[in-house]
Amino acid sequence: MVIVEAVITLIVLVLLSSIISHYVTKIPVSLIQILLGLGLALFFKFKIDLNTDWFLLLFIAPLLFNDGRDFPKRELWELRGPIFENAIWLVFITTIIGGYFVNWLVPSMPLAACFALIAILSPTDPIAVQSISKRVHLPSNILHLVSGESLINDASGLIAFKYAIAAVVTGYFSLKNATVDFVYTALVGLIIGIVGMSLIIVLRNLLLKVHFNDVIFNVVLHILTPFIIYVIAEDALHASGVIAVVAAGIIDHLQTNVANTKSPEVNLLTNRTWDVIVYCLNGIVFLILGIELPVATRVVINGSEYRTLASFGIAFAVWVALLVIRVVWILGYELFSYYVTKRSNRKPSLSVALLAGISGVRGAITMAGILSVPALLSDGKAFPDRSLMLFIAAMVIVISLVAATIILPIISPGASPLETRASLIDKDEDDDETEDEEDEQAGYVSEDDARIFIIKSAIASLENNKTNDNERAVYDTVLDYQVELRNLLRKTRDDSAESKSLNEELSLRRVALEGKRNAIKELYREKQISKDTYWIANRRINREERRMFANGYDGYKKNHWYYPGWFSSILHSIKSWQVSESESKKTKSELRLVTVVGDQAAIDAISDFLSRSDINEQDFDSQIIHFIITFYQSQIERAHSYNDPDEDDEEYEYQLLRLRSIALEAERRAVERLINNRKVSHAMGLHLRQDINYKETLMLSDN
Repeated sequence: MVIVEAVITLIVLVLLSSIISHYVTKIPVSLIQILLGLGLALFFKFKIDLNTDWFLLLFIAPLLFNDGRDFPKRELWELRGPIFENAIWLVFITTIIGGYFVNWLVPSMPLAACFALIAILSPTDPIAVQSISKRVHLPSNILHLVSGESLINDASGLIAFKYAIAAVVTGYFSLKNATVDFVYTALVGLIIGIVGMSLIIVLRNLLLKVHFNDVIFNVVLHILTPFIIYVIAEDALHASGVIAVVAAGIIDHLQTNVANTKSPEVNLLTNRTWDVIVYCLNGIVFLILGIELPVATRVVINGSEYRTLASFGIAFAVWVALLVIRVVWILGYELFSYYVTKRSNRKPSLSVALLAGISGVRGAITMAGILSVPALLSDGKAFPDRSLMLFIAAMVIVISLVAATIILPIISPGASPLETRASLIDKDEDDDETEDEEDEQAGYVSEDDARIFIIKSAIASLENNKTNDNERAVYDTVLDYQVELRNLLRKTRDDSAESKSLNEELSLRRVALEGKRNAIKELYREKQISKDTYWIANRRINREERRMFANGYDGYKKNHWYYPGWFSSILHSIKSWQVSESESKKTKSELRLVTVVGDQAAIDAISDFLSRSDINEQDFDSQIIHFIITFYQSQIERAHSYNDPDEDDEEYEYQLLRLRSIALEAERRAVERLINNRKVSHAMGLHLRQDINYKETLMLSDN
């Protein structure tokens, strides 16, 4: 139960970090997650007992598999040589040079542990790299180089980390044995990844041929794939599970591009499911970093050798060393490409190399790896300087994030905030904002204006298909569209226009409610409804008026007196309890009569009000009038359906389905008109069509 509560707590904090990040856009969401984890540990004494075995399986396998799925791109394939050199040789050189540097800074830390620390600090977050690189306008070859490298260096860094940790734990290291073992684990891991993924693809194709195309089955199988391949590689054949899952991810993506082995629905659901998994896992890793930080800091600071400033100084020096190594390597690559291979027409630039170096933000793989360092050696002794390793790794991650966050706006003013794997939830929103700016420059209408036009087209189509038999379904469907339309109109209006619109709506609603109240009084005077029904109906009107006042209708409270909401609810509950079953049925029937008569009176009151000589109907927004009248008509038809014993629920559901299909076709025609009239770009048209397809898929799944 404790682990379940811990997982729920962490996921809730991941969601909270996204909400905070939405409003605090200058700070990367990963930093926010670290701070939330830190607060959870400091104020609530929250702890997590980490287990090395399951930690690597749970976090490394899915994250690297997903990276492999995103890897194969045409531009990156053209630079495959330099990319693999960066991902392997740069990691190797960084591990050796950085390891000796850390050992010089911290003599008490074994050299193998220093190598392990630098090896796990070598991998960079691919989303952060691409986010920075695109926004500071790096040359295309450098952009593709650092992007491709960031997708592969996870595997090379983790392998080097694994061997270094094994050397510390066992106290034995043989270069010959390590070389042979490395070749075996790498090759066998590669074979397992390729063969395992190919077999799963064959299985999917065989099931597809026998018409077994269960969407949920295919998605679950795809999600389990990295875990199965990792376990087979690591536990069964003692090979590299890291290389296996990366290779499997690449094969999966290549096969998907070569032939459509999955239906579009499976592809879409799989991609969205992976987005959720990566979003949660990446966020949880940074939360755990924040939770573990006080423990590591306390142990390091309370130690006899390294104090607070010294520990921070060591971490900063390690980050600078990593940055220098990366900058020198990139600059060397530029010099080689320009003077030797002649691949590049751009002269080498120190500033470009520096930007590429800063783009090396450390992320979830680094944190997941360092947290997997065992607490004990093979002889039962404590792992030397484990807390210091954790502290340095955590500080390097934080420093790399902070440095990129501070330097990026200086280099590229107005650029979007730094993205990481945890930024996936805001990625589509950011892309939409960028597309809106480009569309505005091209003379296209905004996405919101396009959606308003599409919704109005759908409403017009629905009203044209209204008959006496489907009035209820039409009004209900139109009302759904009207709610969506109102939200869009509010979004596009400025404050003054919104204030004017709100006052217009409240004025019309006040007129409608007065008409409804008078009609209910007339029903009570004519003894068509009981005292209880009259009390309940007036209570509902009063409650609606209270909501209106809460939305800003000034002066309304002066003319009416209300029970407090909670007191009114208690009185209503007592009255409902006192009413017998037969009286309850009678009251419900009378309330439906109140709805029919009262809502029709509300519509008539609005019509009479707008037809007055001292009122200009043009002063009121037609959309507001239409929405209010549609709302009351929908309520009337719903009440009629309860009173009509011949009303067929199945027929009503069929009418809803048919009308929604008609509305969706009207939406598609509206998108075509927008594209043909050059009101939206083709890219925006595809985006709008995609939303319509989502609606249709949801409608079909619901039915």
